[in-house]
Amino acid sequence: MKITVLNTGGTFNKRYNPIKGLLEVPSDNISLDKIVKSCPNVEFDIKNIVSKDSLDFTDSDRETILENIKNSTSDKIIIIHGTDTVDLTSKFIENKIDGKKIVFTGAMVPMSIDEVEATMNFSQAIGFLNAPIENGIYLSMHGVVVEHSKLKKDRSVGQFLIN
Repeated sequence: MKITVLNTGGTFNKRYNPIKGLLEVPSDNISLDKIVKSCPNVEFDIKNIVSKDSLDFTDSDRETILENIKNSTSDKIIIIHGTDTVDLTSKFIENKIDGKKIVFTGAMVPMSIDEVEATMNFSQAIGFLNAPIENGIYLSMHGVVVEHSKLKKDRSVGQFLIN
């Protein structure tokens, strides 16, 4: 199985910069590389395309994501995305893509701080794409993968919950 992974940054990828004293979104795939090396039966095409906190995304960034989806040779795509605006980006690409299974995922805590949540959410997306599912746009967070509009971030508890 081949999966295209579009890495756009977000908390999933953030790392602490001890010189600046800040969490930053790097333009590499170190977090993903840790996970995918444990998946020898899956061929990944990883593309780092935005490298931002999703709060800083513009419609131009969303167009970049959309174009990368359209240009992917795989019909199975995982998008690493910041949790704050994943709803806006998934809505932005809705009805603009045909013939693909797209799963957005991310993390509330950087993988560099705690690997469990990011690894679980990403692994869950891989498993979901292995199942016989319909083309569409999904969100993989906190133990479920559902159609993207059915999962919302509840800031009061710091988790994504089903609507």
